[in-house]
Amino acid sequence: MRIDVITLFPEFFQSPLATSLMGKALAKNIATIGFTNPRDFTNDRHRRVDDEPYGGGVGMLMKPEPLFLAVESLPALPDREIILLTPQGEPLNQDLLKNLAQKQQLVLICGNYEGVDERVVEHLVTKEISLGDFVLTCGEIPALALINGVVRLLPGTVGKSDSLKYESFEQGLLDYPQYTRPRNFRGWEVPPILLNGHHLQIDRWRREQQLLRTRQRRPDLLQKYQQESP
Repeated sequence: MRIDVITLFPEFFQSPLATSLMGKALAKNIATIGFTNPRDFTNDRHRRVDDEPYGGGVGMLMKPEPLFLAVESLPALPDREIILLTPQGEPLNQDLLKNLAQKQQLVLICGNYEGVDERVVEHLVTKEISLGDFVLTCGEIPALALINGVVRLLPGTVGKSDSLKYESFEQGLLDYPQYTRPRNFRGWEVPPILLNGHHLQIDRWRREQQLLRTRQRRPDLLQKYQQESP
């Protein structure tokens, strides 16, 4: 997969993408990530990428020309998505990440200031994505989250691919509680059922815990799960 990030701050991504599973995946060329700065496509000596909104208002908007030229400078693979990270977009979830992981190319536009000229949305972007119902200082943070969520789904990133099948949201429910050594920590014991070696009983307990945890923490997910279950 090819991922291109349109960002005013390419240095923002250096450390997170060089560490842990992300660093290993990129070193193995499971995905390639490139960075393009819209300032390189300005034509004034101040390399200005923002301006005041027509009609007045608070703050500045990112201008369309540098963003269009930045995207147009990239090679276009047949199956690509041009994504604007914005609070107005579709909420990012696991199903969306799995869909994006099937693409050949993702182009991520990181918004800044008060947003972008609407013509970028209407004539350049193919999808708008939001990290949640809140506002951040920049689009680089949700872009990094999206990259992490997509790349970890690509074959070869996670050592045990089966582990991806038993995570929160993969079956429509939250994950069950898990424990490791020591068996007794400060008087808190591991549930005895996990120690009896009876895998059918353990599987049943874990399923019950998934349902209980989802009911307590995310009743909306449980309702959706119950509606979609045969």
